[in-house]
Amino acid sequence: MNIQLQRLSQINCHDIIALNTHPLVLAHMPLGDNQFDETFCKEWVKQKEQHWQTHGFGVWALTFDGVFGGWGGFQDENGDADLALVLHPDYWGYGKNIAKKIVEQAAAQLSLTSITIHLPLSRKKLGAIRRYGFIEEGEVDFDGVAFKRFRLKLSSLMKKKPC
Repeated sequence: MNIQLQRLSQINCHDIIALNTHPLVLAHMPLGDNQFDETFCKEWVKQKEQHWQTHGFGVWALTFDGVFGGWGGFQDENGDADLALVLHPDYWGYGKNIAKKIVEQAAAQLSLTSITIHLPLSRKKLGAIRRYGFIEEGEVDFDGVAFKRFRLKLSSLMKKKPC
């Protein structure tokens, strides 16, 4: 399968809406809701594009053999580059490889010392995150919803690579 990274502005708003309001996707996004309409989508995409200009990093649209299947990358969260990955259920099996590629790209191309990931407390399967080197830092609150924050020091990632 050919996986491409594109800008969100290249994706039809209706496809983004379908993803961000999909019931199975929303089950993993406690801050999401099904009120993500076309007006909101256009503003959301505009904000994601502005994020690239402000921070030098952001999120990409992910296409699978030319079909939009999700979005992922980094978002500024109180000064940290926070990894976000949202995939349509048809592509959930690709999440691990996509996340690995995004993290490795951050280590190689961005001037970051660490990245974070925030997971809802309902997320119980954390083994892969810990094996990759993320260390739990504690709980944080976003809009009244509790999340666990994990941090990966990119220097530790570089040490894992073979010579």
